Amino acid sequence: MECQVELGFDDFSPGREFDLGTRLVSDADVAAFAALSGDASPLHVDEAYARDSPFKGRIAHGALGVAIATGLVSRAGLTSGTLVALLELRWRFVAPIRPGDTVRARLRVVDRRPSRDGERGVVTFGIELRTGRDELVQEGVLIELIRRR
Repeated sequence: MECQVELGFDDFSPGREFDLGTRLVSDADVAAFAALSGDASPLHVDEAYARDSPFKGRIAHGALGVAIATGLVSRAGLTSGTLVALLELRWRFVAPIRPGDTVRARLRVVDRRPSRDGERGVVTFGIELRTGRDELVQEGVLIELIRRR
């Protein structure tokens, strides 16, 4: 995993990529997310119901995938101490994540531009979430305000 702690705005050159590691999506994760979000759709919590759905089994909440992806970004520590704010999030749900899947995230610097004050800048990241079978399940864009070191 190519990660350094406390990267600043100037360290994020367009084209630079980071492997953010993996995370197992467990039944407990899905149950906890259902409780936290209030979304107890049977697609997520009822195997018998979900088996008869187009998904042929239970699936994780799409928003759980987003949370896992941003958690992997945080766990990597890339902007630990330099992140000012998440400015924008755009997301696409490509395929379901199932309980028991291990997902991995990859982050790519798409663009950056300094702010007017020169002490920070806006960095646009592309992010992909893939299963252990290398199936793309979710992808998106994170736009963050990051301080210079």
